[in-house]
Amino acid sequence: MPDKPKKSIGSASAFLASSAGSSPRAPSFFPVVGVGASAGGVEAVSELLRHLPPNPGIALVVVMHLDPNGDGDLPGVFALATDMVVAPARQNAPIERNHVYVMAPDRLLGLKSGRRFSVVPRVGGKAGRMPIDRFFRSLAEHEGRRAVGVVLSGNGSDGALGVTAIKNAGGMSYAQSERSAKFASMPAEAAASGCVDFVLAPAEIATELARLGQARPEKKPRETPGASEAAFGEILMLLRRSTAVDFTHYKHATLRRRIERRMMLRKLDSLREYHAYLRGHAAEAHELFNGILISVTGFFRDPVVFQVLKRKIFPRLLRTKAPGDGIRIWIPGCSTGEEVYSLAIVLNEINAERSQRPIQIFGTDINEGALERARAGFFPERIQQEVDAERLRRYFARSDGGYRVNKTIRDMCIFARQNLTVDPPFSNLDLISCRNVLIYLGPELQRKVMPVFHYALRPNGLLMLGVSETVGRYADLFALMDKKAKVYVKKAVRTPPSVAFINSLPTPPAGGAQESAARPHLEAPPPLPEIQKQADRIILSGFGPAGVTINRHFEVLQFRGRTGPFLEHPHGEASLDLFKMAQEGLLLDLRAVVNRSIKQNARARQERIRVRQNGHFLECSVEVVPFSVPPGTERFYLILFEAAAPVAPVELPPPARGGKERSARSREAAQIAHLDDELGSMRESMQAVIDEQEATNEELRSANEEITSSNEELQSTNEELETAKEELQSTNEELTTLNDELESRNAELQQVNNDLHNLLASVSIPVIILNSDLRIRRFTAAAEKMFKFIPTDIGRPITDINAPLEIPRLAKQVLEVLDTLAPKDLEIQDRSGHRWSVRIRAYKTMENKIDGVVMALVDIDGVKDASRPRP
Repeated sequence: MPDKPKKSIGSASAFLASSAGSSPRAPSFFPVVGVGASAGGVEAVSELLRHLPPNPGIALVVVMHLDPNGDGDLPGVFALATDMVVAPARQNAPIERNHVYVMAPDRLLGLKSGRRFSVVPRVGGKAGRMPIDRFFRSLAEHEGRRAVGVVLSGNGSDGALGVTAIKNAGGMSYAQSERSAKFASMPAEAAASGCVDFVLAPAEIATELARLGQARPEKKPRETPGASEAAFGEILMLLRRSTAVDFTHYKHATLRRRIERRMMLRKLDSLREYHAYLRGHAAEAHELFNGILISVTGFFRDPVVFQVLKRKIFPRLLRTKAPGDGIRIWIPGCSTGEEVYSLAIVLNEINAERSQRPIQIFGTDINEGALERARAGFFPERIQQEVDAERLRRYFARSDGGYRVNKTIRDMCIFARQNLTVDPPFSNLDLISCRNVLIYLGPELQRKVMPVFHYALRPNGLLMLGVSETVGRYADLFALMDKKAKVYVKKAVRTPPSVAFINSLPTPPAGGAQESAARPHLEAPPPLPEIQKQADRIILSGFGPAGVTINRHFEVLQFRGRTGPFLEHPHGEASLDLFKMAQEGLLLDLRAVVNRSIKQNARARQERIRVRQNGHFLECSVEVVPFSVPPGTERFYLILFEAAAPVAPVELPPPARGGKERSARSREAAQIAHLDDELGSMRESMQAVIDEQEATNEELRSANEEITSSNEELQSTNEELETAKEELQSTNEELTTLNDELESRNAELQQVNNDLHNLLASVSIPVIILNSDLRIRRFTAAAEKMFKFIPTDIGRPITDINAPLEIPRLAKQVLEVLDTLAPKDLEIQDRSGHRWSVRIRAYKTMENKIDGVVMALVDIDGVKDASRPRP
């Protein structure tokens, strides 16, 4: 529980500033304070009003538990305690500053847009029994971070759910301290919810409310965006080091709201100041952690969803299971366990109507405090608003002012701490219910979580999301099954998405808080869109010539621009091999420049290459640019073609007269013909070399295919090993979870055993617990002394014990109690004539099963002597 606030108006200024935003008329945004109390809290409300100044700058709305048929004049009573205007809350009446509004006993109160009241008649039912929760929820919905709730003296738990709604909206809440409350159960329940900011006496609450109303936003220089972002990153880093949870990729808007709320409570105005406060107060990091993980849950939340589960989803699930197969469900982000127990109850109702199947429901969360409450299975009386009377009677036992989930349901549920984004998931699940968790995760975490869900589900397993959540870009992994309940079914995909499990957070980066935490990942080939982006960047840096992108196997991945003059698909089998597509005259120079670029791992260029096209030669240049795309190391090559003007055939001048000139021209023609022949021969020779090289390449390709086949087999074996490893990790996580649950149960049993041992040791009445066959199960110290029991007598029939007193027809008496369940009272005497009263009652388990009897002996000799008439 936060300490009592220091005397400062910092928190009030921050509250008003956050409420007013950037409006220059900030004072008009006065706080609306909801005050809840029961009939016994009139004194507390009056004391609160007496300590408020005449013009506190706020509006108070008093909601109380009163008899709807009563004729009390609460506005008149409260008007005696304050100089403010006190008036009843009427339909559509506007809320004004420095006014106190009182709800009529036979009405229910809420807010609507424009800061006006919504008043409806009070009727029976759950809503009528919890008017404070109703108003607080309406206040949180309409006022948001401006909402303020106060829970004063009263009986019951009304207001506890309301302050939870106010905290989730970012508002503030107060509860009356136990020692100052005439009836402490209502403020104590509110404080136990973990959503109350301060527990104070009414006079101290009045002082704080006055500060909220009288404060004005202080004109301080605002943080620059750069400084704010830097401080925000440093806060997340401190939080990560303190709690081992990385919130870097959670929704920043939500995180900022939670941090601003803590700043408001600590009376700080900037993220830099709050970061300094965090560094000096280690406990504040855990307070912030708990503030971020606000528990917004309840039994059978969204009743329509549970109706769909009961009528459609679960029956279908049971029909698909083979006889004897169990059902496995996982609820990540389970908080205090209400949804886990709700699913267990609904599934148990359906399972009981069919053949019984083993059921395991795993509830996980990163909030250890919430998990402890979930494991205990104990909930306050306010769950009557969420659970109907039949289910309360059947699945809960009333205990210590609340309700405890019975053993049948608790044994189906296992709770453990798990970070959804880091720890390995469970496997072979039939259903994952992850409702309203993804809305707090950023896109990067959502991209990581969805493949994890796909991996964890069995074939045709089901994924249930919240009303405002979808699978987004992962529609290829999940198909929508029920739109109303947001239930998706797992698709069978040819290539499952890669899933990496990390068992601990990586070491923080050395570069400071601004760097994101490095996370190990699986090496994967870069996708084609990334290759395209890199190629676009390279081409756009020039003038955009035609070109292609190839990989290291000379396969064309992308065509860019008009490549027809340089590349053409060959006849026969389709191929994207670069060299098979090269036009006549381009192959030799193209192969040479590509090989040179690969060998030198640098740009390579070849000028004045003659390419034959439609009977003409086209002169061009070819440039090869190597590049790689993060995060892989594979190299790619961009080949650019730059065309020049077509080369016209050379025309010789007309022959001149004269033998000498004709002779020269003849020799020149012969020489040209000879060079043409030599060039043709060279080309043929080169073509033969190329053909030979291609044959060799074909042989190498064949050998490579064999090696590839072997590699694929090895890769398949490796994938099987990886799958086995992942299953082992999931199994290990499940065993760890079961071990945690068993440790929790063992500690609970040890505590109960210790309590029972001390209870039996301190009872001075002889008490003996017998099985149905009259064998001794346990006895008190007084019984041990009276019957002279020894430890080895446990398990022996009571009839075999030589007792100092005999109970006539003991076996018959016990059987009658077991048959009729009616207790029996007997009066007997021991061998010395001492009189005893023997009471035999049925022994009932927590599941209301009969498992023996409890026999208690009370000494009544003195009472009998005193009742004898004296002579």
